[in-house]
Amino acid sequence: MGIREDIYLESGPHPGDLILNLLFGLTIVGLPLTIGAIVRALWLRYRITNRRITVTGGWLGRDRTDIVYSEIVKIVTVPRGFGLWGDMVVTISDGSRLELRAIPKFREVYAYITDKLSAKAKQASGALGSR
Repeated sequence: MGIREDIYLESGPHPGDLILNLLFGLTIVGLPLTIGAIVRALWLRYRITNRRITVTGGWLGRDRTDIVYSEIVKIVTVPRGFGLWGDMVVTISDGSRLELRAIPKFREVYAYITDKLSAKAKQASGALGSR
């Protein structure tokens, strides 16, 4: 019997990301953004639990990445869509990065994740209360 894993967020990208990029798609220049948003809406899924971050994506949702909180050394966030959603870049101990695009409720998700990080990772991320 393993340790219980409680799900905090299980979601795809924020729907506003798709809507905004569909509007951009009305111009020729915005077509690549629109195609990217459609692919994200179809196949990208986030699962954030009390033990790990799981991202399923790629073509037809065939790629899966799991990161446990102890591996995270830094998180950087960027608000999008007037702050309704945002992007996160998670850096892990081997130096590789995982980009989480169009996270719904990203401020709450960021607070939840940073609560689980080491003090050093909180400081590197600039989390409130880590100084």
